[in-house]
Amino acid sequence: MLRATPRFFLVIPFLLVSAMITGAVWQYGYRQALDDLAQRGKADLSLVVGGLVADLQRYRDQVVALADHPTLVALTGPAGPRARDRAERLLTAAADRTGAAALYYTDTGGNILAGTDAHGGAFTGTAVFKRAMDGALGTARADARAHGGRVFEFAAPTFASDGRVSGAVISVAAAEHMEFGWRGMSTAVFLVDGAGTVFLSNRSELLGWRKASDRPQLIPPGGKPVPLEQSKGGPHEIWHIDLGNYLPRQALRVAQDVPRIGMTGAALVDTAPARRLAALQAGAVAALFLFFGMLLLLAQERRRALAAANADLERRVAERTETLSRTNRALQREIGERQEAEAALRRAQAELVQAGKLNALGKMSAGISHELNQPLMAIRQFTSNAAAFLHRDAPDRAAENLARIDEMAHRMSRIIRNLRAFVRNENEPMGRVDIRAVVDAALDMMTERLRKDEITVDWTRPPHPVFVQGGEVRLGQVLVNLMTNAADAMRESPERRIAITVEHADGAPVRLSLRDTGPGIDEPDKIFDPFYTTKDVGGEGMGLGLSISYGLVQSFGGRITGSNTGSGAEFTIELDQWNDARESAA
Repeated sequence: MLRATPRFFLVIPFLLVSAMITGAVWQYGYRQALDDLAQRGKADLSLVVGGLVADLQRYRDQVVALADHPTLVALTGPAGPRARDRAERLLTAAADRTGAAALYYTDTGGNILAGTDAHGGAFTGTAVFKRAMDGALGTARADARAHGGRVFEFAAPTFASDGRVSGAVISVAAAEHMEFGWRGMSTAVFLVDGAGTVFLSNRSELLGWRKASDRPQLIPPGGKPVPLEQSKGGPHEIWHIDLGNYLPRQALRVAQDVPRIGMTGAALVDTAPARRLAALQAGAVAALFLFFGMLLLLAQERRRALAAANADLERRVAERTETLSRTNRALQREIGERQEAEAALRRAQAELVQAGKLNALGKMSAGISHELNQPLMAIRQFTSNAAAFLHRDAPDRAAENLARIDEMAHRMSRIIRNLRAFVRNENEPMGRVDIRAVVDAALDMMTERLRKDEITVDWTRPPHPVFVQGGEVRLGQVLVNLMTNAADAMRESPERRIAITVEHADGAPVRLSLRDTGPGIDEPDKIFDPFYTTKDVGGEGMGLGLSISYGLVQSFGGRITGSNTGSGAEFTIELDQWNDARESAA
């Protein structure tokens, strides 16, 4: 008992606090769920009201449109049976288009001159007819047994040439047809008139009911009043009532005024889902409290055992700490060695890339010498010509030769600039690169090789700059490698052609494709492997060019692929478009 008593004083307060918090959670969850149900009820009610207003507007528009129709206006004067037949056909067709129960045309005395059916009387004295005779659009609700009971009536006046009312078009719309689209809704929706009587509803058992003004009762048409219990769920009104199997016994009432038709819309949403959700939330909280309470109780019981185990664990930890310290020192040494190896690998890769550049440059040296020799010889010739023209007192011709000399100097400068850019060891970070300029520079460097091998280049140059994310020098080396490989592959081909295209679209990577007319690729899956080559052993290739190109493109965050086209090989480079927002953020 000495040990049970303290536990009792701990458990009882814990259970009381848990019960209080669980009840609060139930109340909060119930009100939140009622808010959601209210939103759903308002949405359903707005949908019903909006559809009803649109339907009524369609009938209003119809009577207004028919009021001045010549076929109907002709009935106010001397008209024979044919005119009446034409008018009835017109009204019947119009009623079929809108679904109206009936359409009539009357004179100023309320007598029906034409209609879709036999009305059996006149409209004299009706509210809509009086409104139309006053020259305005009339709208009213009525109980017309000839048209199925509850109806909406609309009347529009016809004006004679002197401005006086000469007749009226009257439309009768059955309320039941408007309710048809609501029948499948799970929410009970009804509209009451100014007297508080239900005129429209998707639950037929509610039609004709009204709420007593002095007592909490609902009064059915000609029946015994039914007691109504009302309560509050926060700001919401809850009805407790038994109105049959198709209406909830406990419902959230949502109301909305519809002044355009002089009625008030209401919806009854079943609160059972809110109660279930609140019960689930409260049950989950209670289960959590009980669970954690059990954990606390077990923790209290196991404290001494854990204290003993903790002492033993500390002893073992001290023993293991020494072992882990030795292992950690060994791992640190291994990590240092691996970091040094990675740094050496990066240096070797950079040296390999630079060696590839120099190797390509050596292969192109003869062509570059030819490219530089031609402008030099032309400069010598234009210099002699300019001196001769100056001696002959022909400064205009001399100026032309000097302009040609300047053009040749610019050409040599461009070739040397491209060579310097290609040879230098680029260590700068990636930036914005115009892919057109990179292709142009690579073609300048390969001009003599392409001319010597009689290779035609189809360079579809975009009209505007295409900026990608990369390194200008490294991307130029990739293109020179691809062009050199293509030229080597097409030595025995009857047709030697390289096609270069650029595809770019907003939000998509830029695709640079280089296609040749060589024999194609023997093993496309291995072309980017180091030391893989199809050239003769001891020849020009070591199998590193495409492997280096693969690594360079990947360093830009891009992708390079090679495939066969059936008439040669095609290499495609995909690079991310340059984002100006990224540059601004940087």
